[in-house]
Amino acid sequence: MKALSIDLGGTHATCAVIQDSQIVASEVVDTDSAHGLQSVLPFFATTLCKLAANSGIHLSEFSGVALSFCGMVNTKETRVTSTNQKYDDATSIDLNAWSQSAFGLKLRIENDARMALLGEWYAGGAQGFDNVVMFTLGTGIGGAAMIEGRLLRGKHHQAGCLGGHFPALYNGRKCTCGAIGCAEAEAAGWSLPFVVKETPGYESSLLAKEPSINFENVFRHAAAGDPVALAVRDRCIRIWSVNTVAAIHAFDPEVVVYGGGVMRSADIIVPAIQSYVSEHAWTPWGKVQVRAAKLGNNAGLLGAVPLLSEGHAVGVA
Repeated sequence: MKALSIDLGGTHATCAVIQDSQIVASEVVDTDSAHGLQSVLPFFATTLCKLAANSGIHLSEFSGVALSFCGMVNTKETRVTSTNQKYDDATSIDLNAWSQSAFGLKLRIENDARMALLGEWYAGGAQGFDNVVMFTLGTGIGGAAMIEGRLLRGKHHQAGCLGGHFPALYNGRKCTCGAIGCAEAEAAGWSLPFVVKETPGYESSLLAKEPSINFENVFRHAAAGDPVALAVRDRCIRIWSVNTVAAIHAFDPEVVVYGGGVMRSADIIVPAIQSYVSEHAWTPWGKVQVRAAKLGNNAGLLGAVPLLSEGHAVGVA
């Protein structure tokens, strides 16, 4: 299958030509200064048409356009239902009409966490499994679930994709979602500076000398033996582990895949979560595997093929 794929994040989008499990060509489009989604759609169209032409593929050869969107979406109706203070005009745009006009192709849309799971299931760390949970660790904690080879979506289109909002501490800090003690509020990129600065001994820690606090310098200083960095690193891993057990009890997966930039330290993170899961998850049938994602930033792009294949199977755009 040939597909045009767009992976839209908060500050940039990657446009790509996909053929089966290969990225034939790709290009990044800056969207950081964009005034809504409508203003960047022409750039996506120009970029994808150029990539297709340079790849020697006529638009009529593509099965469709797949859009990975950083917000809540209604896949059946091909529309955005909710955004998080970015691309707020997206809920009013007829994306399929835009795609038909720009390329003569139907468009399918999916939440970015679910698209990453589709990509890893199709060509990455979850190949060979049809019951999968995936977490993406970054500024927030993205989540997605697949049961019997089908994405879990739910009546209101948010089933499975709020995996970062399982409660980890009943008396924890307030999350951006309004709840208390979510895993994301306790161990995500946006909450990490608060966690670090509240840790005893922070003022004398190497982290206090950093211009900004992120997972890269927390893991680096932890490796060097800084006690505060070690405490924070181990606390975050424990939060992720507790969150993993919650997801296992909720969705009954065979494998849990972790992605995101933090997984540069997968050699530390995966064994720790696996050990916790093996001890604490109630799975009489056997042990759930914990794995690192394999596709990195390409997972959402490669999710285009299974997403479009699903659309063809059920006869929707």
